[in-house]
Amino acid sequence: MRIHQYGEASVIRDDDIPRPQPGPGEVLIEVAATSFNPSDVGLRRGLLRSVVALDLPHTLGGDVAGTVVDVGRGVHTLAAGDPVIGRIGGAAAEYVTTDAATLVTAPGAIPLAHAAAIPVAGLTAWQAVVEHAHVAAGQRVLVNGAGGGVGGFAVQLAKLAGAHVIATAGPRSTDVVRRHGADEIVDYTATPLADALDGPVDAILNLVPMSAEQAATLLPLIRPGGIVVSVTVPITAPAGSQVSAVHFVARNDTRHLAALVELIDAGTVRVDIAATRRFTDLPSVHRDAEDGRTRGKIILVP
Repeated sequence: MRIHQYGEASVIRDDDIPRPQPGPGEVLIEVAATSFNPSDVGLRRGLLRSVVALDLPHTLGGDVAGTVVDVGRGVHTLAAGDPVIGRIGGAAAEYVTTDAATLVTAPGAIPLAHAAAIPVAGLTAWQAVVEHAHVAAGQRVLVNGAGGGVGGFAVQLAKLAGAHVIATAGPRSTDVVRRHGADEIVDYTATPLADALDGPVDAILNLVPMSAEQAATLLPLIRPGGIVVSVTVPITAPAGSQVSAVHFVARNDTRHLAALVELIDAGTVRVDIAATRRFTDLPSVHRDAEDGRTRGKIILVP
């Protein structure tokens, strides 16, 4: 599923291209599934060109779950038949090649296709909770936007760290966010966040796209010495506020990804799939996302 130009969802095309061959250090994967991420919309529309330079035509899909079917010269860590997952580009295809070093063994506790929901969302949540917010036991942590794919992992990882988790979610996402372990759920469609909180929080994980003015309203909700970590809009803490602010773009890190797989195989972290769609449904998935009709993780299968 490729785009040959930036634009509306109609630019996504179902192309027939030759099956790729793995080069040195690469493997060929038969794709079981990829997943949809909200950033895919900005990528398709060309809004991320300053961050991600694409060579057009570009194959969509930033997560892969599949089975190794061939290996290139110099690959000794993987073999044909191995189930793998990874954060790669161009996974919305029947076959894809990638550097073997970008992959980890897929979890065995869930269907292989479901594992496509893990890499981008899971890595983003891990780095927000563990690496940047340093969530610890006894803290009060607000996950703003807990109903999405990143939010689901963030709630679980914050709970695993021992935090008291407050989550914002709409009515469609309340049940799944509660299953993820949120201690309190704020319906953002009905209650202003400032009115819903019983005192300040130690950390806010902001997963919601918003204006700079809206983002600034989060800062008074944090105690002195606390932190806001945003994966969407940059948030600047006023001088002298004693609040730290971090904005980051998640990176591929196979150590983090392997740690997530261990937690999933142990049953400590769950993977919830909101819907399974076909590759050819990708334009409509993009349209639904732009209209606010998606929830949780959507995987796409060939």
